Amino acid sequence: MIRERFLDTQGIHNFRDYGGYAVEGGGTVRRGLLFRSGQHVEATDEDLRAIAKLDIHTVIDLRGLSERERNPCRRVEGFNGEVIFYDGETSSSPPHMDVDASTTTAEYARQRMMAVYERMPRNPAMIEMFARYFRVLDEREGASLVHCFAGKDRTGVAATLMLHVLGANRDDQMHEFLLTNQAPTLDVLRQQSVPGIEERLGRKLDEDAVRALLEVHEDYLHTYIREIESEHGSLDTFISGALGVDDAMRARLRDKFVA
Repeated sequence: MIRERFLDTQGIHNFRDYGGYAVEGGGTVRRGLLFRSGQHVEATDEDLRAIAKLDIHTVIDLRGLSERERNPCRRVEGFNGEVIFYDGETSSSPPHMDVDASTTTAEYARQRMMAVYERMPRNPAMIEMFARYFRVLDEREGASLVHCFAGKDRTGVAATLMLHVLGANRDDQMHEFLLTNQAPTLDVLRQQSVPGIEERLGRKLDEDAVRALLEVHEDYLHTYIREIESEHGSLDTFISGALGVDDAMRARLRDKFVA
């Protein structure tokens, strides 16, 4: 069942359907409409043919300007949908991109990841992109794809927020978040990330540090939610107030994405 969620890709990490979860009040998040992944800079022709079959109409690219310039994504030939992106930087220092000598240790790598999740709730660019993510899914029909560089942190939070709005419980939200660690394409992300890090460091990363940077852990998402609750009182208050998802939009999203 888990492997069925992942699209069989050779050059894209962590491409999967994040539907299929039960929701409060009955029903299930529809499959075949909500997809997530890492960047598509090394997508193969075969990958693009597989994606074309999904009939994706909307792409939400959570990467910042410099990430997009360094890693221009390949799209399906003839793609005539809409690509949503932020005209600026969305992350001040992604841990898989910005490193120093201490990053070779697993504990320091984990601390860097925790810092990402501590900053994200207050990052104006990410707040804007998450708000646009909800708006575009409310307004546009058909399947969508949300992605960032690695498809695990910014994208993982986006999927968590959507599942929360649709009524999936916290355990299933966490299950979806951690499913990243079972992606069969970790070597793709490793190839895209680790050589550049090691070149900047002038040394090898130890394996525990690599996994801390390239995987996700429960405390990462707990940290994000804790920071939201500390500042806004609850996740729902943040979603309605900062992201603009009011009761009417929630109802429309549930009608569209829950069966």
